[in-house]
Amino acid sequence: MPQGLITVRGVVQGVGFRPFVYAEAIRLGLSGTVKNLGSEVEVWAAGERFDELVASLRRGPPLARIDSVDVRPLDAPVPDGFAILPSAEGARTGLIPPDVATCDRCLSEIDDPASRYYGYWATSCVDCGPRYSIIRDLPYDRPRTSMDAFSLCDGCRTEFTDPGSRRHHAQTIACPGCGPHLVLYDADGRPVNTGDPIGETAALLDQERIVAIKGIGGFHIACVEEAAGRLKERLGRLEQPLAVMARSDQVEAMAVLSEADRAALASNERPIVVLEKRDPTAHAALSNLHTIGVMLPYTGLHHLLFERLAHPLLVMTSANAPGYPMVTGLDRAFAALGGIADFYLSHDRRIVNRCDDSVVRGGHPIRLSRGYAPLRTAVDLGPACILGVGPELSANVTIYRDGHAVSSPHVGNVRNPETLAYLVETIEKLGDWLGASYDAVAHDLHPQFLSTRYARELAEGLGIPAVPVQHHEAHIASVTREPCVGIAIDGVGYGADGTVWGGEIFAGAVPSFGRAGHLEVVPMPGGDLATRFPERMLYGVLPEDRILELLVARGWTGIEANVLARQTERRVNTPLTTSTGRALDAAAALLGVCRERTYDGEPAMKLEAVAARGRAEAWPVELREEGGVLVVPTRALMGELADRYLSLDRPGSVAGRRAVADLAASFQENLARSIALAAARVAEDRGIRTAALSGGVAINTAVRTTIVSTLEARGLSCLLNDRYPLGDGCISYGQCVMAAALLE
Repeated sequence: MPQGLITVRGVVQGVGFRPFVYAEAIRLGLSGTVKNLGSEVEVWAAGERFDELVASLRRGPPLARIDSVDVRPLDAPVPDGFAILPSAEGARTGLIPPDVATCDRCLSEIDDPASRYYGYWATSCVDCGPRYSIIRDLPYDRPRTSMDAFSLCDGCRTEFTDPGSRRHHAQTIACPGCGPHLVLYDADGRPVNTGDPIGETAALLDQERIVAIKGIGGFHIACVEEAAGRLKERLGRLEQPLAVMARSDQVEAMAVLSEADRAALASNERPIVVLEKRDPTAHAALSNLHTIGVMLPYTGLHHLLFERLAHPLLVMTSANAPGYPMVTGLDRAFAALGGIADFYLSHDRRIVNRCDDSVVRGGHPIRLSRGYAPLRTAVDLGPACILGVGPELSANVTIYRDGHAVSSPHVGNVRNPETLAYLVETIEKLGDWLGASYDAVAHDLHPQFLSTRYARELAEGLGIPAVPVQHHEAHIASVTREPCVGIAIDGVGYGADGTVWGGEIFAGAVPSFGRAGHLEVVPMPGGDLATRFPERMLYGVLPEDRILELLVARGWTGIEANVLARQTERRVNTPLTTSTGRALDAAAALLGVCRERTYDGEPAMKLEAVAARGRAEAWPVELREEGGVLVVPTRALMGELADRYLSLDRPGSVAGRRAVADLAASFQENLARSIALAAARVAEDRGIRTAALSGGVAINTAVRTTIVSTLEARGLSCLLNDRYPLGDGCISYGQCVMAAALLE
């Protein structure tokens, strides 16, 4: 009789793999056992249809990701019947899957008065619900999750042990009698006595109250659209767009969706999807851009809340300061959200690992988090185990080991001790789960980043190399390791020459990239002040009297204008930059679109919103060569924009606003086309037929599509990330790729 020992590796924890194996073995009439072994699954099986079981295991249940299925002969006898054995420690080669949305079958039970899960907000099964956010350790069993605080009732235990139930060995199983419970609190932290906390919360939201709601990976702040202005005032974020949660029919009414957008919205991952509004001026209290970030309800709690809510949508924004870690505990929520939230809807299931909402636009991730991360990528980078600690902004971490790179969910902006501590915590947990023993630590080239300092201290303590990786080279390495012309366009990154890069064209392959082109080098008067006040950046690009006159006309004093001019001329605290983001900021300032940045990317995002209403006109572009490197003429393009804008009769009139929109569209397109033409020339000179595009500016649809179409028109293919973010969420992975090659 055929028999064997089957070892299954991959994402096989938290996906219902053991009950899947059990069900298949019973169906095929096999005897044996199955158990979790670390992050692997070990199966002993015997029977005439043994080979069919092996084939089934290569497919696995819906949430599994199978790396390998190894079969070895067995000398020992296989016990009669088939049993799920208790888990045991073992190899750590796989990982827990991300949290996923509540499945349709569970939602149906929540709505069914005859079901024991009727109206229960935390209903889940082997195919859905929290995973990463509740796990403490491997192997994945209830005692190693925050669900161990809730003892199973007889009904849940019956389903948990029933091979015919889809909750067979579902570690998150819970019901109203034994599972986590909700409590509504007022602003002073006192429980609001109500038998229906979800219904009471819906009523409060309909009354335009602001409620902090504890979800899977952290707290959200929720309100109806009519209260959005008041929420922004309380948050001190008057201009920043707010993400919303809405029913699918409401999303169709407010935004233009592609089939890819619909698929992303309804996927198991349930990300925030950035969509173009049907009416760019609509929902201005939520977003004063032409786009809006929307997600569908993704938990039983959301589903029940919307059943009771009269309003069609809710603001659902993360309850943490931008760049800081998610708020997860109730005490912390009371402390951090005092004066912001009127009420708090919380539950007593501990969030072990915080996880923000993922964000997607046009099929490309912007923020890698809930649903998508931890992200496991099969890639052969060699024998070394490498940690990539990421950049400073929009950071996450990546660990490479044994043919797989595992990237964490979004961490935040590592500019403060709190976020650094979260970064370190994430590294320690992932490293422990993966059994990582590092051979090298990769970090950003910038010597002053907190993450760089941590990486060097860690490497020194372990006696291993700390490998610096230039920011934009990491961007390109995250896209491809093959020979290419790499185009990296973003805000700022520490350059190999000590200046601020951000508009770079490379030629080569990992790990040897040559800088073959860049945007024109311009000063940033005041350094970081030029980022906050883009009119300073405008003068850095165009240090001309007419720009000073424009600033004075807008309210700058003569003294302030003269100081700016002298500072720029004498190069006092005026670093040099090739940043694409800063060029877009300067254009936004010139056109009066944004004079002060109040959130990351605001000037460029507002420029894009204005440009979306305009029609681009091609301007003459003349690339030049300096020292064998192609230079994109930023000053000439800005001068053309200034000539046209300053000649407008009344920029604030209806006709003037249309003209400004056309100018914004033209500047974006001509800058993007110039970058693409420079890259195409480099490709032709080097005999390369492939380009790779990355960087936060590539999130801009018009810029990205112009670059791609211009390259393709010249016979080049253009590669982009579709699993990692175009922005800095890809950097830690790129650092691992570069470090592995450099170590070799």
